Amino acid sequence: MTRPLIAIPARFAATTSALRYAAEVNARALIEAVWRAGGEPASIHPAPDDVAGRLARFDGVLLPGGGDLAPHRYGATDSHDSVYDVDDLQDDFDLELARQAIDSGVPLLAICRGLQVVDVALGGTLEQDMGGPESEHRHLVHPVAIRRGTLLERATGAEKVEASCYHHQRISRTGAGLTVTARAADGTVEGLELPGARGWFTAVQWHPEDTAHEDPAQQGLFDALVRAAGERG
Repeated sequence: MTRPLIAIPARFAATTSALRYAAEVNARALIEAVWRAGGEPASIHPAPDDVAGRLARFDGVLLPGGGDLAPHRYGATDSHDSVYDVDDLQDDFDLELARQAIDSGVPLLAICRGLQVVDVALGGTLEQDMGGPESEHRHLVHPVAIRRGTLLERATGAEKVEASCYHHQRISRTGAGLTVTARAADGTVEGLELPGARGWFTAVQWHPEDTAHEDPAQQGLFDALVRAAGERG
């Protein structure tokens, strides 16, 4: 049986010792989670040329975590000192890929930065910093409450999960049509969906790939993406 082809935008890395040069990479845990789900993960070059045409060959899209979006992308006139790893090419590509996937109905799972990309692509805004080390969700596993009746609940099979987080920013204003599907105890938006979307789509602020190998609820997100991709094909 042919594995559904899942596009995963590569992330720029300044140094990679094994390759001796700068590189375009994706986390191994992310790739393995898609593979376990039955998908064929394919890292793609983040060049914003003919995104619609390039997307047409894939059955699904996974927007992974990464550095921060440039604040001007969501209307901010200044940049907080904590904003890091901004890359205009990456932003251009990710934002256009998010729009094209949603518009065309290609199944889409967005993770961490990916959730923020979708929010901004649909006109939402971000809080540039959550308030420093005492307030941010970095190197932190915490409970997340999931709204009943959502795609997120169906994918995880749970109304509460333990989420592995690594982010210092969060949603400030949700983009057009997006609804909140999960929150942390401090009110941070941890999940988004788009009711009425043409295709399967859910987004989480945490990193399900961190624990997917041992937590069926987290692996369920990748399973749901690949299943939707297979059904579309």
